[in-house]
Amino acid sequence: QVQLVESGGGLVQAGGSLRLSCAASGRTFSNYAMGWFRQAPGKARVIVAAINWSGSNTYYADSVKGRFTISRDNAKNTMYLQMNSLKPEDTAAYYCAAARRTAWVIRSVEYDYWGQGTQVTVSS
Repeated sequence: QVQLVESGGGLVQAGGSLRLSCAASGRTFSNYAMGWFRQAPGKARVIVAAINWSGSNTYYADSVKGRFTISRDNAKNTMYLQMNSLKPEDTAAYYCAAARRTAWVIRSVEYDYWGQGTQVTVSS
């Protein structure tokens, strides 16, 4: 089992920045590819970014490319999402997830463990 806990969400004005963290415990963190998803009210949960086991390879949804940066620190068992130039359309609950594989994946069904989520609200 892997336990995931997100933090760092909050209310920010458009153009601002937030840094989300996902702390993992339970199993060897470096055995897992990781991802960030988000879900806005009334919408499906979608991939935001994903990262392979070592942090050397990443994926970004088109909607966040150039604004968000995913990273991980395996020594600290923690993954991050740096979000810059935030827009109102980035408002959502953000979830981190872990997949029992080394390469990043983008489909939610391929992830095995999920955090409880952290709310990000961007005001215009």
